[in-house]
Amino acid sequence: MKELVFLLEEESAKQMLQGLLPRFLDPDVQPRLMVFEGKQDLEKQMVKRMRGYSNPHARFIVLRDQDSAPDCKKVKAKLKGLCARAGRKAVTLVRIACRELEAFYLADLRAVERALGLSGLIRHQNSARLRAVDRVENPSRELARLTQGAYQKVSGSRQLGPHLEIDNVRSESFRNLIAGVRRMEHELLALPNAH
Repeated sequence: MKELVFLLEEESAKQMLQGLLPRFLDPDVQPRLMVFEGKQDLEKQMVKRMRGYSNPHARFIVLRDQDSAPDCKKVKAKLKGLCARAGRKAVTLVRIACRELEAFYLADLRAVERALGLSGLIRHQNSARLRAVDRVENPSRELARLTQGAYQKVSGSRQLGPHLEIDNVRSESFRNLIAGVRRMEHELLALPNAH
């Protein structure tokens, strides 16, 4: 089986991906979403989980928020080191959501409007505050402010996944995630069929 295994720090990422991935992932590639209880739990358990994963055709994508870490490159390097310890470095991609997953949503306010049944948000899309969404200090707080509390982390992510514009370029970290998923999907599809 050709599996794309996501190691996620939180349930909201899983909810978003469950709505997003079926919209572009080839049906021959099976996504598997492993959720951890925060970034410390992810970092503590990922080596064991990856090392013990028995499917030799699996590819891994680690997705974690940057949160308050000053340098996302250091966060990424640490996670890559853990992948190397697991012996899976060559088949793993690490992606960091710059500041938080909610930056992906701030980059697509039209999707937020559709998903949450709101109107008028799109007028904020090109505001100075949202021109560089990956640099917004606290995207979840900004999203809560814009939606007047209508956005809730897990249920909002579940609602937003089916609506996010896949080719959205307003969030570089979202664009990099999609490009990485597509690259890993291409690698899996190039493998001979295995069961």
